[in-house]
Amino acid sequence: MKPLQDVRIISLEQYGAGPFGSLQLADLGADVIKIEDPSSGGDIGRYVVPMQDGEDSLFFETFNRNKRSINLDITTPAGRAVFEDLVKVSDIVYSNLRGDVPAKLGIRYEDLKHLNPAIVCCSLSGFGMTGPRSAEPGYDYVLQGMAGWMDLTGEPDGPPTKSGLSVVDYSGGLVAAISILAALHAARRDGVGADCDISLFDTAISMLTYPAAWALNSDFIPSRTHHSAHPSLVPFQAFPTADGWLVVACPKEKFWKRLTSVLGRPELAEDPRFSSFSGRRENSAILVPMLEAEFLTRSAEEWLPELRAAGVPCGPVNSVKEALADPHTEARGMLVTTEHPHFGSVVQVASAVRVGDEPRGHRRAPRRNEDAAAVMHELLGYSPEQLEELAEAGAFGLPPVTLAEAEPPMPIHQTQE
Repeated sequence: MKPLQDVRIISLEQYGAGPFGSLQLADLGADVIKIEDPSSGGDIGRYVVPMQDGEDSLFFETFNRNKRSINLDITTPAGRAVFEDLVKVSDIVYSNLRGDVPAKLGIRYEDLKHLNPAIVCCSLSGFGMTGPRSAEPGYDYVLQGMAGWMDLTGEPDGPPTKSGLSVVDYSGGLVAAISILAALHAARRDGVGADCDISLFDTAISMLTYPAAWALNSDFIPSRTHHSAHPSLVPFQAFPTADGWLVVACPKEKFWKRLTSVLGRPELAEDPRFSSFSGRRENSAILVPMLEAEFLTRSAEEWLPELRAAGVPCGPVNSVKEALADPHTEARGMLVTTEHPHFGSVVQVASAVRVGDEPRGHRRAPRRNEDAAAVMHELLGYSPEQLEELAEAGAFGLPPVTLAEAEPPMPIHQTQE
């Protein structure tokens, strides 16, 4: 069995942050049932361009493999009744909606514990379910600005800059997944569930880590650094070479000595100005230009083998395609393939979460409402007559959605990860 094969998650999720968190759990075997709002066309991620057709997009595929999908309007009495039946046979209710919405929809622990005392309710929102901003929408880009990240990113004389990836979203999803697993462990031990009130704002603030400690306990002002240099360790930054860029890091004295040897400048290691962490930081305006001049004399391709052979932490500044083509990416099983009826064979990156060494199967993301028959008939045991009544009452959307038979099982690709 997969590690989370006995865990069922009812998820009111959309876009990136929420689905990224539940993806980690789905890849570990959890049964993630996406509740999609039929009035809005389901998860908005289905319509993100490019590489999008109808209700299919590669964006959606990236965040929703190994999950199931049903149409359900939980704002109707009939839809709410179906939702409550799902809560009774599930372990977790997960959402990434605005912070004030879980209370309005009645999907907090207080709202659901009478149905299932051990239910875990996790809300991942922009600003949390409490506080003055709880009713505000929150997105990664906005949070990178608000939490000070953009003020720390980019060149000192350039504009504030966001990360090239939605790091707040993805980190928030991971924090939600960790919280869910901790709450689930406690619920199975004690028989009592809980709320997990996770926010992107909290996540972004928490990741300020040591710059925050420096700022809170001294007059230190975190700021942007030249060529993405570390705020205190020198050298620890990107360097231009004759044909591109590489990153060199010397977080230990031994690495600094090895670097000076590779550069053919061993005297720098003995120079009193550069022989200690504090000395190199204080004299970085002198040292860094000297190092930049040395690295510019050769190509990154020439420097990297020598640096690696000497045990100096280093790496090229790759393009995305170069990173995906790195032999180590393949060796670590970080690419998975699924089959899709529109896109054909879809290659995407795997989850970095690992438990054991067994190959994991991967199934494409579900079409909207694809799993209605399996969930309604097999999981909840509804009869055709019950389903017809629910449909007429608007449980599955208006106009009523036809509950077609589920498609044949989706192909599984065994991938060593």
